[in-house]
Amino acid sequence: MVFTHDTEGALTSAVALVNSGEDPDTLTTREQLSAFFVEQGYTGRFDGDEVELEAVRNLRPSLRRLLTSDRDSAVQLVNTILSDARALPRLVRHGEMDWHLHAVSDDRPLADRIAVETAMAMIDVIRADELSRLDICAADCNGIVLDLSRNRSRRFCSTACGNREAVAAYRTRKSGL
Repeated sequence: MVFTHDTEGALTSAVALVNSGEDPDTLTTREQLSAFFVEQGYTGRFDGDEVELEAVRNLRPSLRRLLTSDRDSAVQLVNTILSDARALPRLVRHGEMDWHLHAVSDDRPLADRIAVETAMAMIDVIRADELSRLDICAADCNGIVLDLSRNRSRRFCSTACGNREAVAAYRTRKSGL
């Protein structure tokens, strides 16, 4: 494990949220928001209405900026997010999750909690100087790649992108024979 379980979870969720905005957008309905909430293991307040859907969708550009920033810019963005949210880190344990950090209360809006959890995770990434674990997909898309592998070999944001590139390489090799 490169980071703690809560850091990896928050980074994975942030990448999934940002990548949901790629074509085709996979976060356009309240049902998709509900599925995202469950799949990413969020707890606490969930309104599931159009207002919350739009707030979460509107969070994607700022998270993309944070996840693709250089180290010094990421520090500024993290500090702004935490200051704006008046974050106060504390250890919590719930459900299947062992002790981990929350920095805003569970009754805050989902978009606020996602932003703060991502900022808290980025603190670990910045302190460990591991921003190279976040990159843009090597395929012809703008998806973000979170590489938690030991050998830092992940290049694609999804299996679909990896398969598409493998098929294209195969076809190129076959046509060159």
